[in-house]
Amino acid sequence: MIDNTSGPAATVPLAGKPAPAASAPDEKPHSPWRDAWLRLRRNRLAVVSGIIVLTLTFFCVVVPTVFGLSYQDQNLSLGATPPSAAHWFGTDELGRDLFARLLYGGRISLMVGLIASCVALTIGVSYGAIAGYTGGKLDAFMMRVVDILYALPFTVFVILMMVFLKEPMNQLDAALRGFSVFGYTPLGDLQGIGKIVGLFAAIGAVEWLTMARIVRGQVLTVKKMEYIEAARTLGYGHTRIIFRHIVPNVLGPVIVFTTLTIPAVMMLESFLSFLGLGVDAPLSSWGTLIKDGADKMENYPWLLIFPGGIFALTLLSLNLLGDGLRDALDVRAAKD
Repeated sequence: MIDNTSGPAATVPLAGKPAPAASAPDEKPHSPWRDAWLRLRRNRLAVVSGIIVLTLTFFCVVVPTVFGLSYQDQNLSLGATPPSAAHWFGTDELGRDLFARLLYGGRISLMVGLIASCVALTIGVSYGAIAGYTGGKLDAFMMRVVDILYALPFTVFVILMMVFLKEPMNQLDAALRGFSVFGYTPLGDLQGIGKIVGLFAAIGAVEWLTMARIVRGQVLTVKKMEYIEAARTLGYGHTRIIFRHIVPNVLGPVIVFTTLTIPAVMMLESFLSFLGLGVDAPLSSWGTLIKDGADKMENYPWLLIFPGGIFALTLLSLNLLGDGLRDALDVRAAKD
């Protein structure tokens, strides 16, 4: 009698059935951020959009200083001329090179969008996450504060900020213009930079209201998930649960909204500059260049085409990049 329960015979497969596959070696686990990066790289539109944004930023920050371009040199005898070999984007009515003004204006617009969005992101995410997680009367009170702030006149708030922060902004202006990296001062030739930083920090202090509402809505859903209940069962503190388990899982909508906030703030800057609260002449931004070009588009169309085209390209790139980041950071796609 043959013993089928011992020895090599025990591993012989039954007739008509394949042998069990050898177990594959355990793969090294990937972090969620590495998985998100790999998914983002597969999105070609998002990658190209990110490259465009970085390229525009590089040109605005580095090129004017390296090539000695000036945004305020005038040539009244030249006046407004169309694009040529000497002036790639043409000149305005005062004979100033539009290409140089676009690059310097990009510094202001991109910096404005970055500052305001960072302020809105920091305050809004923290405020909305705490309100949504705690719930109850505290949540109701915090949201009523947001409603009250929404009702305040924005322009009056900005004016008050500019009045009370005038001296600190002057000190900030001196500090930023003297800031250097290996002897290079990227902001040294920008006049009134402290006023600009203070002004759009004030914009960010208002823009966080919408961010807080978005985050609160997401947190109300996420906090009911099983892994949050497991974290509570393990005895984790509320701060750890909010900022290490809830906030990372609502980053998709937050990042998408942030990419939409940046161009919205740029447009808001042009409105405030028109009121005399933003960029002071001769310094310009993309918003003020678009406004000036719109006033003269019938006679000098290039004054609107180039600033409008650059701004539209930036807006489109930020939207596509935000959409790609949303898909990459979506935890539900982690196993795709």
